[in-house]
Amino acid sequence: MTAVDDARALLATLTDAPAVGVWSAPGRANLIGEHTDYNEGFVLPFAIAQRTAAAVALRDDDVIRVRSTFADDAVEVSLAELDARIAAGGLDWAGYPLGVAWALRAEVPDAVTRGVDIALASAVPVGAGLSSSAAIEGAVASALNDVWGTGLDKVALARVGRTAENDAVGAPTGIMDQMASMLGVTDAATFLDCRTLQTRPVPLGFAETGLEILVVDTLVEHAHASGGYRERRASCEKGAAAFDVRALRDLTVDDLPRAREILDDVTFRRVRHIVTENQRVLDTVAALDLAGPSAIGDLLTASHASMRDDFEISVPELDLAVETTLAAGALGARMTGGGFGGAAIALIPAELVPAATDAVYAAFAASGFRTPNVFTVTPSEGARRDA
Repeated sequence: MTAVDDARALLATLTDAPAVGVWSAPGRANLIGEHTDYNEGFVLPFAIAQRTAAAVALRDDDVIRVRSTFADDAVEVSLAELDARIAAGGLDWAGYPLGVAWALRAEVPDAVTRGVDIALASAVPVGAGLSSSAAIEGAVASALNDVWGTGLDKVALARVGRTAENDAVGAPTGIMDQMASMLGVTDAATFLDCRTLQTRPVPLGFAETGLEILVVDTLVEHAHASGGYRERRASCEKGAAAFDVRALRDLTVDDLPRAREILDDVTFRRVRHIVTENQRVLDTVAALDLAGPSAIGDLLTASHASMRDDFEISVPELDLAVETTLAAGALGARMTGGGFGGAAIALIPAELVPAATDAVYAAFAASGFRTPNVFTVTPSEGARRDA
């Protein structure tokens, strides 16, 4: 059973009305460019094959009812009360789909909206740094955009998803996850300028060069709405203010000596990560264009060191995943996602994947860590209508 099949089946338990369609959106793995998005910098994520599906049926009233395979109860709210329910908060997982509905209505206030039942099913691991939230947002935004006839393009729908996550859920994330989920291209990453929202697909060529992206989901769950993420964002804003620039995107590595002089040590290290990470993204895109994926390993590993030492968002399980996969023959490895848990990725020759997987299991067991979930991901297509 796929997520699409599961969503259809769940919808049938929710209503006798027929499905008017099923839409899906993928999770994403970020190849490189962490925490640069809300600093208006550069990122290089790719959509993965694991997807979240939304099956939709129409209602005769103005109620939105949402149900998911990962929660016991349906949540419903009338469109007339949607603003108040979002403002009141406390919606838990339902804040994502209902937040999308709320943000879409705000973006297109003249749209003729009507009640719907939405059933959600997901194959994207939750809490792994693979953006299960953006997959929900992308699937629901795509569905409601069609059902309500709001006529937005994929970039506008990504903005709707970000608004839902920032203002309805309260997670101060950037727009990378939503853009990657909406705009994914098979066998390519999405190079995104988070200031202009200009994108271009960057061919990855993993399969033709015999490489895989191995994910080690540590099962250490993180939450973007928690304090650590907010503190990092506040440090970035403090650094930008000290230089009187709009965002850290406006600084380069040439500004780092001055930054060391005028900033306290913690803020300096946070700034140094963002500035050097932006440069690593640009260097990775150039390397992929000129030399292919075998040339980017050291950049990935340097990114992890920066997140571990300067941004301080890694955890022992992530460090162990990186160290173990590198020792097993990975060309490069790094944690991916917001940090404080989640997953690491490793760029590794396909023939070494089984041995690397075994090495990770053994290393985690020897350290007394929870057994991780280890799997490969494939650069895949973005949001779409499936039926």
